[in-house]
Amino acid sequence: MTKTKSQLISKEELIKVFIEDRTEGKKKFVTWFLNDVMNEELIEQLNAESYERTDGRTGFRNGTKKRKLKTVDGELILDKPDLRSGSFTTTVFDKYSTVEKALNSVIAESYINGVSTRSVNNIINNLGVNVSPEYVSSLNKELDTKVKEFMETRIEEQIKYLYIDAAYFKVRKNGRYKSMALYVSIGVNSKGVRQILSMDVYNSEDGMDWSSFFFKLQERGLAGVQLVISDGHSGIRKAVTESFPGSLWQYCHFHFLKNLKKTMNKDQWEDISKIVSEALMDESLFKIAIDRMEKMKLNRSIDMFYKWYDPLYSYTSFPKSHQRKLHTNNVTERFNKELKRRTRKIGAFPDSDSLLRLVVSIAMDINEEWLLRKYINMEVD
Repeated sequence: MTKTKSQLISKEELIKVFIEDRTEGKKKFVTWFLNDVMNEELIEQLNAESYERTDGRTGFRNGTKKRKLKTVDGELILDKPDLRSGSFTTTVFDKYSTVEKALNSVIAESYINGVSTRSVNNIINNLGVNVSPEYVSSLNKELDTKVKEFMETRIEEQIKYLYIDAAYFKVRKNGRYKSMALYVSIGVNSKGVRQILSMDVYNSEDGMDWSSFFFKLQERGLAGVQLVISDGHSGIRKAVTESFPGSLWQYCHFHFLKNLKKTMNKDQWEDISKIVSEALMDESLFKIAIDRMEKMKLNRSIDMFYKWYDPLYSYTSFPKSHQRKLHTNNVTERFNKELKRRTRKIGAFPDSDSLLRLVVSIAMDINEEWLLRKYINMEVD
């Protein structure tokens, strides 16, 4: 098989780079491999090897174009083949196309509705996005089908651990920008695999909205929840108690410490934070932390620690090997941070539907990676 110039990478070179820098070496190997895949696809599409003259040939090469591809190994620069006439089709970018379409949809819709920022305008110019209403409509129709499927897919496996959180995004409503709450639920099933279960947009975080969110999940088959991990929002606590009777609620240690810090000054926090953090991970140190607070006359802090004692140690009711993943809500925090990073250029969304189109597309992309490996080993107690 004839290789293009970009594919003429020797095995010795790949091995040398891999030994010197495994991360960079893997990126080079994946880049080489995906370029090779596209070259094979091109041969099949053209029905001819490079420079081969056959009666059945359907077109001619026209070099390559650089194309970025974000992967778990970092950003790759691929050489996507180009044709003199017509377009080259490849499966290499399919996995990421939904997110790209969702991003283009929001950008275009924002532009049409007059909510685009300067950065959005720059993206439109760089991408050459056709911002006609027809373009937006065609993209939205395709994406809405995917969102509906994600939001209605049956939850077949029992979910033992449930992480919940809300992130806020600016959405245009009635001609004004409003901060809307994006509810997120991530579950760990009986096999130890984590997955993003659902996402939905609400005006705020009251108990009724969270109860509605949980009810929709239960209608899809959510069952078996033994522990719910979240921040200390009163609306969440109320809804968890009503929706999951018999389950435990874990107050995320990160959020608790953040709120405890507000009950004292900076110097006091520097003196007490280490022993409090250690006490949260070792219940036997609780009294030592309280004694230290009493000596410092931190009465508000003591009252707060006693008030949340039970939910701060709910995670200890589960296997020791699981506990490291159960005492904080970091899994949703990291996911929300990724959503913020990948939607930063939008500024404000034209409506809640456009927000869901993009974040659900990102969620489906991330889910594909998560479903390939265990998050918690359920076989180890």
